[in-house]
Amino acid sequence: MSKGGNKMEDVIFSLDIGTRNVVGVLARMEEDTYKVFDYEIMEHPDRAMYDGQIHDIEKVSKVVKIVKERLEERNNASLNHVSIAAAGRALKTQKVFIENEVDSTMAIDSSLINSLELQGIQMAQKELDNTCSDTESKYYCVGYTVVNYYLDESVIGNLKGHKGNRIGAEVLATFLPHIVVDSLYTVVHNVDLEVTSLTLEPIAAINIAIPPKFRLLNLALVDVGAGTSDIAITKGGAITSYAMVSFAGDKITEVISQAYLLDFITAEKVKIDLTSKDYHKFRDIVGMEHDISTDEIILKTDEIIKELSERVAEKVIEYNGKSPSAVFCIGGGSQIPKFTEYLSEKLEIPKERVVLRGTEALENLEFLCDELKGPEFITPLGIGYTAYKDKEQDFLKVNVNGKSIRLFNSKELSVSDALILVGFNARKLIAKKGKSISVEVKGERKVIHGDYGEPAKIYVNGKPASLDTKLYNGDNIIIEEATHGKDAVLQLKDIVNMEELITFNGEKRNLIKLVSVNGKIVSNDYLLKDKDKIDIVRIDNIREFLKTYSVNANYNEIYVNNRLVNEDFILKKDDVIEIETGKIAQREELKKIKVEKESNDIEVNVNGSIIKLKGSNKEPIFVEIFNYIDFDIKKPNGILVLKLNGERANYTDILKTGDNIEIFWR
Repeated sequence: MSKGGNKMEDVIFSLDIGTRNVVGVLARMEEDTYKVFDYEIMEHPDRAMYDGQIHDIEKVSKVVKIVKERLEERNNASLNHVSIAAAGRALKTQKVFIENEVDSTMAIDSSLINSLELQGIQMAQKELDNTCSDTESKYYCVGYTVVNYYLDESVIGNLKGHKGNRIGAEVLATFLPHIVVDSLYTVVHNVDLEVTSLTLEPIAAINIAIPPKFRLLNLALVDVGAGTSDIAITKGGAITSYAMVSFAGDKITEVISQAYLLDFITAEKVKIDLTSKDYHKFRDIVGMEHDISTDEIILKTDEIIKELSERVAEKVIEYNGKSPSAVFCIGGGSQIPKFTEYLSEKLEIPKERVVLRGTEALENLEFLCDELKGPEFITPLGIGYTAYKDKEQDFLKVNVNGKSIRLFNSKELSVSDALILVGFNARKLIAKKGKSISVEVKGERKVIHGDYGEPAKIYVNGKPASLDTKLYNGDNIIIEEATHGKDAVLQLKDIVNMEELITFNGEKRNLIKLVSVNGKIVSNDYLLKDKDKIDIVRIDNIREFLKTYSVNANYNEIYVNNRLVNEDFILKKDDVIEIETGKIAQREELKKIKVEKESNDIEVNVNGSIIKLKGSNKEPIFVEIFNYIDFDIKKPNGILVLKLNGERANYTDILKTGDNIEIFWR
């Protein structure tokens, strides 16, 4: 209660709208001391709230209004602004695994990693939203931790700078439902109050109960309320995680109610009195009087207290990875006899390191009125204390591509946090390379890569920014989505030289006899597709050249590039061939060669006609048949069908006398 004489300048009015009651506190910060000069406590007349969630806005608004008016009347002031806290028990966590394919030729950079994490949070949010019924609120992220990164399915400490085919992350995200905040705002607006500061209850509690100088230690704060037990963990100088157990003081109340046939309100009073009385007198619902010792009642509740301590211990270890160095217990439910003792046993730490943290143990706190004593008032005091200590607003209002959003300021917020809340697809941040084409040229694999796209562009207040850029109240964010690179587009002539020209007796001739794709004759402008197979039939030497172009004139000598050569000379592009014609000397050696060639002649049946192929020093192949028949393969007229003895033929199949050949367009 107020002692009067207080000036209302620089006063903060804070409200703890709890499951059992509403606590209003008036205080101010003078130098480093948080001075409380008035407070008001009022219980809800019936259960208008469950587990920290407002269920009956009208009933809760009436209680808040009474608390506000009593404080105004005693202090002769008008209260217009208030600091409040959302129930930490409303927090939910979701663990997911996200994996992406990446370009193995490029080093992994921060933008890829940030995009991966962002996708993980969005996946966690989607999975969480899918578990909600139509009547439940949607959730948004207030913090996350990357448990592990993965590179090509193996755990890795840091992805940055590495190369691989796939990157992954296991993400643990924490969410708060919109309805918790929205219902709180509705209640305070109903009583003509404007919210100037909103925090989370576990943040408020830990800010006043465990000051920053203690946070280098691995500590756990456990707030045992009515419906749930909230947990906050510190180490390395920071608050590292929050958790919640859906099991708390109401479970103990229910056991007492069932054991002694009591209504819930009477059983709750008996539970609260266990910490201050040795004997308890009460009447059950059938009118029977009871006079029972505290020890006897505790025996009835022993199993449920053990279960509560076990569940809290399991959750602490899950989020901390091990037992902490010490545990501070707050909240009315933490005062239940034997709870701290059982909790120390479950965590396997000395019992003197699991302690109740009451208001009397708080530093830099002074009451200018009757003291609020006990662990149940840590959070009400912490709400106002946090409002003083936080230099920035607990909620930031920013715009993303014209959409106004509100971000819960539980940590240093960045552009990525804003994108999570608006549901921006993280895949639109990363430029994708256009599709590549892989083709086979004469058995050799060649890859033609697509173009690279432009990465997303991020602007904050008109200036270039990134996903890591810190946000401030009122910031305007513009996101220009990444563009995809063009797919590889390639014509046959772009990868295959369709002409290798030489000069023969002053005329141009082509060394390329035939180019086909997947066994079909196509034009130079043919657009290549992935996995196309390209075959090239080329004239290799003088002998082939003379046969292909039916050079039958007698000659004495052959010159290539003014050098005397024989028929085995290998030809290349831009060669100049000159043949000196005239009567061939009648030498025995040439006769032998001629006889030999004639003896190698073969006859084949082509489309019903007998064709004679002149002999040479090597076995004739299928493609040479085109030198003897009138069939223009350079002018496609459908699908070219090639058969040898009834089977599909290849250009390089060897021919022999008696072979039956079919060639036609289909």
